Amino acid sequence: MTRARRRRIIRTRRTATGLALVGSISFLAGMTDATGLLLTGDFVSFMTGNTTRAALALSSGDVRHAAVLMSAIIVFVLGNAAGIVVAHRAERRIFVVLCCVSLMLALASMMTLQDLLMARFYMIVLAMGMVNAAVEHIEGLPIGLTYVTGALSRFGRGIGRWIIGDRRLDWVIQIVPLGGMVLGAISGALMTRLVGAPALWLVSIFAMALAIVGLFIPRPLQRRFNQKIASQTHQVHSRRA
Repeated sequence: MTRARRRRIIRTRRTATGLALVGSISFLAGMTDATGLLLTGDFVSFMTGNTTRAALALSSGDVRHAAVLMSAIIVFVLGNAAGIVVAHRAERRIFVVLCCVSLMLALASMMTLQDLLMARFYMIVLAMGMVNAAVEHIEGLPIGLTYVTGALSRFGRGIGRWIIGDRRLDWVIQIVPLGGMVLGAISGALMTRLVGAPALWLVSIFAMALAIVGLFIPRPLQRRFNQKIASQTHQVHSRRA
């Protein structure tokens, strides 16, 4: 076997593993978003929708609901930040991040008292922000796990580039998070309508199952799915070069 062929095989396996992981985590995000929406009445990962709804709430004078939604956006951002910090310090990045997500969803599922419902909402939002740190890109292409607008935009731009003569098809992988999100949302909606609030337990169990699967992904391969942390010293040397 030639070196070039071996590299192609390795890259194909790496891409397939990454896409399977992205599809699974997007499925988790879709389940959580549908379950969270049915239980709380607001989105837990679709922050674009919450931004629009907050603006509509303000325009109608519902300052309290607007504040809840704007706070959710801040919590989501903090969840993304926390996910990166946790992932950067962990040896098994995917396992640790998904374990944290699973535990937060399990904790949220126990917040059934009326006084804790708002805290439950924010806990789910925090978990959905954190899950984005599990996988950041596949073969250099950015991937969104908890939202599909970016994937749809990249997919549409890829179609446009193909029409004008660019025959690269790497943009096709953007359909994976979209498909995962849609199927997950359908599953989450069905589960929640069947069992109600305990559906969050099922989502938590699924997240833990994904975390366990992540243990079997070699660490060198996991590092390929995430951005490298550029130190300030390295950036200075790069600028001088």
